Amino acid sequence: MTLPAWTREPIVHFLAAATALFLYFGWVGEPADPASRAITVTREDRAALALQWERTMQRPPTDAELDSMVETFLREEVLYREAIRLGLDRDDPVVRKRLSNKMDYLAASMAETAAVSDSALADWLAAHPERFTPDVRYSFDQLYFAERAAAEAALAGGSTIGEAISLPASFENADRNRIEGRLGQAFTAALDDLEPSQRWAGPVASGFGWHLVRLRGRVVGTPPELTDIRDQVEADWRSSTEAQRRKDAYQLLRSAYQVSVEK
Repeated sequence: MTLPAWTREPIVHFLAAATALFLYFGWVGEPADPASRAITVTREDRAALALQWERTMQRPPTDAELDSMVETFLREEVLYREAIRLGLDRDDPVVRKRLSNKMDYLAASMAETAAVSDSALADWLAAHPERFTPDVRYSFDQLYFAERAAAEAALAGGSTIGEAISLPASFENADRNRIEGRLGQAFTAALDDLEPSQRWAGPVASGFGWHLVRLRGRVVGTPPELTDIRDQVEADWRSSTEAQRRKDAYQLLRSAYQVSVEK
């Protein structure tokens, strides 16, 4: 049986894991008590400690060194459980922030490592061919400003006068390599996100400072086949959608809560 395409989405996997935990905790009444007096150091725990030592010291630990690491692990576990039992984790902004950051990282990492389908990558390639086509050419005007605030003020005020800099005010049918060589990869990537228009946009960052940009035209050739550049397309998709996938993961967790804000 072939599963629907949506079941392969990373965010669905994250939701399934979160739902499983929610249902489990609802069945048993509460999570397992972290202040339990029973602590078991498994063989896997000892192996993980030994591996951590070997990666740091570039040699396996001796029996005495491994025993010492186990004692350190036990000390931390005992103190951690006692702190939780006494409620020391509550109302502590530092602990609260670190735990929320770890959950945010977990959500992002689960989405980051999940497989992405060829159809999703094909759609991404079709939507952003300029990122993978070597012969893209751009025609645009630029105004330079040393400070972002000055660029924002010029954009808001409709000014078309920038600050002096040894860069062309206009680029005509310039290829990607030329623009990256003069203004950097970040600036060139920003051009890919702009739609040709007679209006100024920005501010756009470069190695020099900040720019207002009026993209007058972009000519895109034929990109390679997905099979030839799949790794490149996947890397671009992951880096470009990380923030949205992290936001989606949070919204799925957030939807499980009933929230009221007293005013």
